[in-house]
Amino acid sequence: MLNEMSELKELKSVPHRDFYNVRKVDTHIHAAACMNQKHLLRFIKHTYRTEPDRVVAEKNGKKMTLKELFESLHMDPYDLTVDSLDVHAGRQTFHRFDKFNAKYNPVGASELRDLYLKTENYIDGEYFARIIKEVAGELEDSKYQYTEPRLSIYGRSSEEWDILAKWFIKHKVYSPNMRWMIQVPRIFDIFRSKKILPDFGKMLENIFMPLFEATINPSDHKELYLFLNYVTGFDSVDDESKHNDHMFSNKSPTPDQWTFEQNPPYSYYLYYMYANIMLLNNLRKERGEITFCSRRTAEEAEIAPPPVSVPYTGDNHFLRIKSQKEPVLQSPSTTWRRFPSRIGLPLATTTACS
Repeated sequence: MLNEMSELKELKSVPHRDFYNVRKVDTHIHAAACMNQKHLLRFIKHTYRTEPDRVVAEKNGKKMTLKELFESLHMDPYDLTVDSLDVHAGRQTFHRFDKFNAKYNPVGASELRDLYLKTENYIDGEYFARIIKEVAGELEDSKYQYTEPRLSIYGRSSEEWDILAKWFIKHKVYSPNMRWMIQVPRIFDIFRSKKILPDFGKMLENIFMPLFEATINPSDHKELYLFLNYVTGFDSVDDESKHNDHMFSNKSPTPDQWTFEQNPPYSYYLYYMYANIMLLNNLRKERGEITFCSRRTAEEAEIAPPPVSVPYTGDNHFLRIKSQKEPVLQSPSTTWRRFPSRIGLPLATTTACS
C-alpha cells in the first residue's frame, strides 16, 4: 500500500493497456468471410450500379455482363437485403464444415460466390481483391486491429500456387495489417474418386513442390516468391465429424501407396504435412527466408484423439471446442505434455463458438 500512488502513476504511463488500444489479431478468419454481410451487400450493389455492362462471366460459350448475370438469376440487387443475402454464420454453423461452407454462397447462388468471392474467374478475382482491400483499409484506419485471412490450396494441381500468387501480385492485395494463412482442405477422397489424383503422394507434391522450387529458384517463380513473404503458416480443415476407421501407425501405407478412395485419417494428414513444412523451413532458414508455422484447428465435432495428437505436429493449436467437455484435454498427462513442449493452446473467439 505504501507504493500505491507510484504504481498507479507508472501504470498510467504504459500505453496500449486497455482493450481498445491493445493490438488485436484475428487468427482464424476465412478470406471469403472477412467482410461482414452489410459490407458485402454494399459492394454488390455498388458494382451493379457502376459496372452493369461489364462482362464478368462466360456460360456455355456466351459472355455475360453483370446485369445479364443477375437477370439470369431472376434477382435485382436493389431488392437484396442483409437477411436475403443469407451469409450470416449462425449458432451451429461453426460446428459443421459443410454448413459453414454453404454460407459462402450469397443468396444461395454459386454464380455470385464465383464472381465475388473467388480468385479464379472470368475477371481474375478482381472483385474479391477489391473487397478484401476495402476490409484492409478499415483495419488500417482502426490502427489496432490485425487479421490473418485464410486462402485455400487444394493440391489437385501444381499450378494452384502460381495462380494464387499472380492474383495477389496483380491486384496488390497487400496490407501491413494482414498476413495470410494457407488452409488445405482434407478432400483427397473426392479427388481420388474422380480420378484427378493417382495417390496421396501426388497431392502432397502439388502442395509443397512449388514452394521448394520458389525457394531454390526465386527468379523462376517471382510472384510466388514474393507472395510467400506474406504467408505465416498452414492449417488443414474439413468436416471433423467424419469418422475414419484407419489408425495411423508405422504400418500405414506411405503417401505414394495410398491409392484408396478412402480419405486418410486426420493424424496422417498432419504428420506428412508437418514433415514437409519442417523440411521447407530448414531450407528457407538456411537461405535467410521467413519460415512458416504449422497451425492446427480442432472443432467441437472432432473426436478426442486429434486434439491430443495435434500438439506434436504443430507450432500451436487453435482450439474451437469447449475443453471441459473433453476429459482427455483436462487430464494432468495432457497438460504436462503441452507444458514442456511450450505449445500454446489458444481458444477461439466467442464469435467462433456461438
